[in-house]
Amino acid sequence: QVQLVESGGGLVQAGGSLRLSCAASGRTISTYTMGWFRQAPGKERATVAVISRYGSTTYYSDSVKGRFTISRDNAKNTVYLQMSSLKPEDTAVYYCAADPNYSTTYKAMDYWGKGTLVTVSS
Repeated sequence: QVQLVESGGGLVQAGGSLRLSCAASGRTISTYTMGWFRQAPGKERATVAVISRYGSTTYYSDSVKGRFTISRDNAKNTVYLQMSSLKPEDTAVYYCAADPNYSTTYKAMDYWGKGTLVTVSS
């Protein structure tokens, strides 16, 4: 079983950037598809970005495509989300998740971190 801890959230002005990190322990993340998901107040959790085990395949939701970049460093057991050109509508709790199989839907992910809050002010 893998444990996930997110960090890097905070308050940023619109147009700014943040980099989120997800540190894993317990198992090597090279055996997992990794993803970032977010949940805004009153809304359903949604997929932000997903990356396959060795990074050969990535998926982005339309709302973040061209602004966010997911990456992974299996040697450091860490996954990143670089967020640029942030908008107020990006405000949400961002979660890191892992699953042995490749999927782009949050309902398929088996392991979750507790989340980190990103607030984008206008």
